[in-house]
Order: sequence, then C-alpha cells, then structure tokens
Amino acid sequence: MTDAPPDPVGSAAPDPERAVEAAIQGELRLLDPDVRPSPDLVGALLHPEFTEIGASGRLWDRASIIAALADRPASGVRPITTSRMRGVRLAPDWVHLAFDTDNNGRLAHRSSLWRRTGTGWQLYFHQGTPFIDDEEM
Repeated sequence: MTDAPPDPVGSAAPDPERAVEAAIQGELRLLDPDVRPSPDLVGALLHPEFTEIGASGRLWDRASIIAALADRPASGVRPITTSRMRGVRLAPDWVHLAFDTDNNGRLAHRSSLWRRTGTGWQLYFHQGTPFIDDEEM
C-alpha cells in the first residue's frame, strides 16, 4: 500500500494502483469497529444502489445493512481480520477486491465491487461465502 492521495474525482483514467488502494482503504474502513456502528460513516462508503449477499445467505440493501450495523454493540467487539486482500481495476471507475475474513472464527471468502462516484469510491456490491480452513484439519 502507498501513501499516495486518492485520484481526483474528475480525472478520466485514474492510476490503477491508486484506484485499487482507494478501494482497499474503503474496505478496511468498513471493517473498522469504530466505523461500523456509525450510520453516517458507513453510509458515506456505500453506494446508493448497494446490495450484498451475506455469508449467511441473506440479501441486504443499503438501508438494511446500515441499520443492522448500527444496532450492534460498539464496545468489546473483536476486530474482523483480513488476509490475502488483492484488487484489480476493471474499468476507470470500477475496482474488484477479493479477500478472506476471520470474524471470531467465522471464515469467509469475500468479493467487493467498488465504484468511483462524484463523492469518491463507494462499495456497490459485496458477497461473502463461508469456508472451512482445510489447513487446520
């Protein structure tokens, strides 16, 4: 990861590395236990048309995920850890991220589509798929 500032919103073709880095930073903010309970902070990171297929199989929209995260306790929450995060710019305004998470022993492969908008990079679509770590067996 670099310390480069995010691409200017008006630029026609953002640097691929900077675009991926901006999406990664957004994803990590969404996983931050200090950000998750804040409807304003989460809402700023989610595209108005956001949808998710959760690791539970539940379908989420923007309003339902913001409400669910706001209802969870903010203190005493163990941070969600990530591994193998990688990304690719699919088009000037689209980035795909793939990574794994460990949420208190619940493992999931994750896929996110980030879209650059007039207000910055926002999460457009997310999917989580549970998995078992065969290496621990």
